[in-house]
Amino acid sequence: MALKATQKPDISKVIAEARPSLANYEALYRTLHGNPELSLQEEETAAVVAKHLRSLKDVTVLTNIGGHGVVGILRNGEGKTVLLRADMDALPLEEQTGLDYSSTKRMVDVADNAEKPVMHACGHDMHITSLLAAGELLNSCRNSWNGTVVLLFQPNEERAGGAQAMVDDGLYDEKRHAVPKPDVVLGSHIMPLKAGLLNTRRGVFGSAADSYAVTLFGRGGHGSRPHLTIDPVVLAASTVMRLQTIVSRETNPQEAVVVTVGALQAGTIENVISSEARLLINTRTFSSESRARVKAAIERIINAECQAAGSPRPPLMEKISSFPLLYNDEAATEIVSQAMKDYYGDDFSPDGPISMGSEDFGNLAVSMPSCFWNYGGIDPQKWDDAEERGRLAEEIPGILISPSNVAQ
Repeated sequence: MALKATQKPDISKVIAEARPSLANYEALYRTLHGNPELSLQEEETAAVVAKHLRSLKDVTVLTNIGGHGVVGILRNGEGKTVLLRADMDALPLEEQTGLDYSSTKRMVDVADNAEKPVMHACGHDMHITSLLAAGELLNSCRNSWNGTVVLLFQPNEERAGGAQAMVDDGLYDEKRHAVPKPDVVLGSHIMPLKAGLLNTRRGVFGSAADSYAVTLFGRGGHGSRPHLTIDPVVLAASTVMRLQTIVSRETNPQEAVVVTVGALQAGTIENVISSEARLLINTRTFSSESRARVKAAIERIINAECQAAGSPRPPLMEKISSFPLLYNDEAATEIVSQAMKDYYGDDFSPDGPISMGSEDFGNLAVSMPSCFWNYGGIDPQKWDDAEERGRLAEEIPGILISPSNVAQ
């Protein structure tokens, strides 16, 4: 995709003239927010996206790519191909925002057959809305650019599988879905920043992440006879404490590493010692060396703690998700940054902070450059008011969740 050199249009003027009705997209956003769907189950969301794309003139629409993935292709003569990506899935959280369009939805999660509340707590509803609006804008100003734009709506980002699933399903394969291979892959994420502010940076922009489910085995029994048991709760507690030393005692303080035990599950009643405990562990790293070292340390500590406790069986450790390092191609990011600077001025920063958050966005960039950026979604007045009262941490981004409803 490129601007038509013969016309050299003013981008601000083109956007102002082609911008679609935002009232319609606000209504769409509210609909999406109130009807979230879990990873791997984005069927209705995908249908809404596909219907909207089909309403645009001369847009090729492809569905069911790598699950519920949807693609809209805008072909507009010779030129480069640009892929723009949005993710669609929601999280298993109970919404407590009090908004009049808040989600009260519950779904049975196909991952574990458990019923859970569902909420768009990560902003994917805004990502969908924004990309659909961008698609309409680009479609209505075809006289200002040439090339091909691919609008890609990805399922299953939260569990790190959707981008790779779309590629593995033949996203770019001429004998499968035959989506034009892009010259560059672009994506973005809404963040707890003032609305109107944007940032990116060249090189590393987000961490790699790995998640593990660990089962520790003990020997169950009655709480009145603990000497006849091997208590997996005590084992799990000592394991959790020892895992903290990976960061505090095994990692260079100048290196960013995170090891989080997000869940410890064992037993169902207070006077019975269970026979096993389950840990859900998440790590964040910025190099392949750190990634391998942290994984080895987790395995070493878990095995040692089980041996010390006299576990009757070796522990089980299963990797349940894996996000790649988020890396922005330097040349592509330089081009994006200049365009952002030209349009947004001082509201854009090319030196945004490196995030400990993770994305599977990079898996869509198969031997092609990519660039990812962040943009704010907080009402500036609310931000300023909270900052003046010293309550940014308490009131921004202002989403309350129930920790008891957090699932993997």
